[in-house]
Amino acid sequence: MKKKSSLWLVSLLLVFVLALVGCTKDEEAGTEKTDDSTTDTTATDTASATSVMETVLSRGKLVAGINDALPGFGYVGTDGKNAGFDIDFAKAIAAGVLGDAEAVEYRPLSAQERFTAVQTGEVDVLVRNTTWTTNRDSEVGLNFAPVTFYDGQGIMVPADSGINSLEDLEGTRIGVETGTTTELNLADQMRARGINFEAVVFDSADAVVAAYEAGSIDAWTTDKSGLVSRQSIMADPAAHKILSETISKEPLAPAVKGGDDKWFDAVTWIVFATIQAEEFGITSENVDDFLDDENPDIKRLLGTEGNLGEQLGLPADFGYQVIKQVGNYGEIYDRHLGPDTVFKLDRGLNDLYTNGGLLYAAPFR
Repeated sequence: MKKKSSLWLVSLLLVFVLALVGCTKDEEAGTEKTDDSTTDTTATDTASATSVMETVLSRGKLVAGINDALPGFGYVGTDGKNAGFDIDFAKAIAAGVLGDAEAVEYRPLSAQERFTAVQTGEVDVLVRNTTWTTNRDSEVGLNFAPVTFYDGQGIMVPADSGINSLEDLEGTRIGVETGTTTELNLADQMRARGINFEAVVFDSADAVVAAYEAGSIDAWTTDKSGLVSRQSIMADPAAHKILSETISKEPLAPAVKGGDDKWFDAVTWIVFATIQAEEFGITSENVDDFLDDENPDIKRLLGTEGNLGEQLGLPADFGYQVIKQVGNYGEIYDRHLGPDTVFKLDRGLNDLYTNGGLLYAAPFR
C-alpha cells in the first residue's frame, strides 16, 4: 500500500513538472514570436523608408545646398538670382526629376554647415565645391555623384612678394578656412618639404580673403578654382598671383546622404547625362534635331527608346529635359568658366576623355 501511494505521488509530481515545462516553453515561444514580429516590422519599415526622390516629387521642388559667394561656381548675380557652374548642376537635377530647371530652392551653406545639412535632410543635395574624400564617403556618410570639376589646391601671394615657389614660403603666415581639406593638405605638403610656416585659421573664405588683402597674412590657400574666382573680384586682381604648384587632388562633386540608393542613382545619371550629351554633340540648341536619330544610344539618352527613366524612377525623357533646359557639360562650363568669361579657365582635366580630359559617362543601357 505504501509502495502504491509513493508511486502515485511520484506520478503526480511528474505530471506537474511536465505541465510547468510545457507552459514555460509556450511562453518562450510566444516571446520569440513577438521578437520575430517586431524584427519583421522593423525590417519592413526600413525597406519602405521614404526616399528623397519621393520627398522632392511630393514637394514639387528641389532643395539644394550651395555656395552663394564663389563667383563662377555659386554666387548671386546682379539680378538677385543664384547663378554659376554648381548652380546649373542643381538646375539639371531639378530638370531631370521634376521637368523644371527653375524648381529649386537654394540654401547657402558654409563649409562647416554643409555636411550637417545633408545628414539632417535640410537639403536634398549638396552642390557646393565639395571634395570627395575617404572620410566624407564613409564616416561623414555622404554618397558622391560623378565628379563635375577636377581641381587642385593652390596658394595665392602678392605679385610683388618675391614668392615664386613653395620653398619661398618659409616662415610665412598662410590663411586657411576651417572645415575644409585645405588645412591638412597644406600641413602635409609643407612638412614633406621641410618648410616651416604658420597656419592661420579663419571661419569663412570671406574672412581669409579679407585678412590677406589687409596684409595680416602673407598668403592664402584653397582650391585653384576658388583662387581664380576670388582674384577676379579683388580690388586689383593684377596685384596677386597664384603659385604654379598644385599641392593636392580635389575632385569636386555633388553629394547626397548615404543609404538612399534610389536618390543617389537619379543624381548620378543626371550628371552623366550632361557629359554624355557633350560627347554626342547634343546641345540645348540642337537637342530636338536628335529626337529622330537612329542611334540607339542617343535614343536611350533622350528617352525615345527603352525604359531607363522608369528604372531610375525618373520621367522617360529626363535626359532630354536636362539637356534642353540646362545644356550639356561643355555648355555649362563655357557659360560660367570658359573663354568668354573673366576666368578663362582652360578645360584641362575637365575635358572629355576623347580630348585628353577625365570626363567619361558610364553607358546609358
